[in-house]
Amino acid sequence: MRRRHLLGAGLAIAVAGMAGSAMAQSEIKEIKIGEINSYSLLPAFTEPYRKGWQLAVEEINAAGGINGKKLVVISKDDGGKPADAQTAANELVSSENVAMLAGTFLSNIGLAVSDFANQKKVFFLAAEPLTDAITWSKGNRYTFRLRPSNYMQAAMLVEEAAKLPAKRWATIAPNYEYGQSAVAVFKKLMSEKRPDIQWVDEQWPPQGKIDAGPVVQAVAAANPEAILNVTFGADLVKLVREGNTRGLFKGRSVVSFLTGEPEYLDPLKDETPEGWIVTGYPWYDIKTPDHDKFLKAYQAKYKDYPRLGSIVGYQTIKAAAAILAKANSTDPEKLIAATEGLSMPSPFGEITFRKIDHQSTLGAYVGKTALKDGKGVMVNSVYRKGADYLPSDAEVEKLRPKQ
Repeated sequence: MRRRHLLGAGLAIAVAGMAGSAMAQSEIKEIKIGEINSYSLLPAFTEPYRKGWQLAVEEINAAGGINGKKLVVISKDDGGKPADAQTAANELVSSENVAMLAGTFLSNIGLAVSDFANQKKVFFLAAEPLTDAITWSKGNRYTFRLRPSNYMQAAMLVEEAAKLPAKRWATIAPNYEYGQSAVAVFKKLMSEKRPDIQWVDEQWPPQGKIDAGPVVQAVAAANPEAILNVTFGADLVKLVREGNTRGLFKGRSVVSFLTGEPEYLDPLKDETPEGWIVTGYPWYDIKTPDHDKFLKAYQAKYKDYPRLGSIVGYQTIKAAAAILAKANSTDPEKLIAATEGLSMPSPFGEITFRKIDHQSTLGAYVGKTALKDGKGVMVNSVYRKGADYLPSDAEVEKLRPKQ
């Protein structure tokens, strides 16, 4: 009996050992990325974004993964709260042993995760947050950003806005990091090109809680000839509805960040104001091989058209995979070395992560809003390459702290 018991115990230990070994082998065969975003707070953008990155994961693994290892994305919802985003980041790094962090939407949350990454020496690929601070004033060696920044999008819009005859300008923007950063850089670049203009009013509604009536009334009272709008999502719908009702946009030029993105344009439906100068994503008008390939794959999988979030989610994970493949390591220092100066394809053409500030050269489409079949669209759109709308290296060195 004793001999049988010992044999049984030995067999159990051997089986446990084999299971442990198999588990170790399976772990070695996977590379995990920790992804964080404001899914519950901003579903209009983040749901297409999730679909985009899920498509990318599927394509990467179907093509053999990353140097033969399966890519796994572990995703967490930050609920739109910086503290919750940092908690999620900590859990992903300490409990899930992810190779890198990726994602975030709101600028204040992107900065919070960037700060965590810097403190913990973890690689972070910021997908969406647009504040210039991410790569400049609060930039750090562990953080890279995919989307064109506020500076880049402002420079693209200013190129068109400066041609307008309007001299009296008002601004409307959400009162948090993104809105403050966008207004500051637009005003700076616009005033440099057009020293003759005056800034006659600024409105700062709380993000997600605009009281559109008083905002529209205050702007109208200042009697501007042109308006810069930085609101998005539900705030934009309320602003447009109230502005249309009160005639705020009649006879006035409007320049608007992001409004040409389908996730923000579609909800306006037949209320879409015409002739606004916007950045956005006219997926129906882009005729390039890179975009055609992405569009076909996305529509085949989801039976739906992509939003800009779809592009951002897709390219974030494609970029992460390219970085991991080049580094052939999960060591943060090797990931940084692999990313600085790395070029890769995207649905918008080739992009590069700059060594000097860790900003990618992904660009944006600039065009005008119009109504077509009772729906808002972008017309006369042109793709602006991100590299053409960034300051000189000498200027960036002044803006970014020494590492």
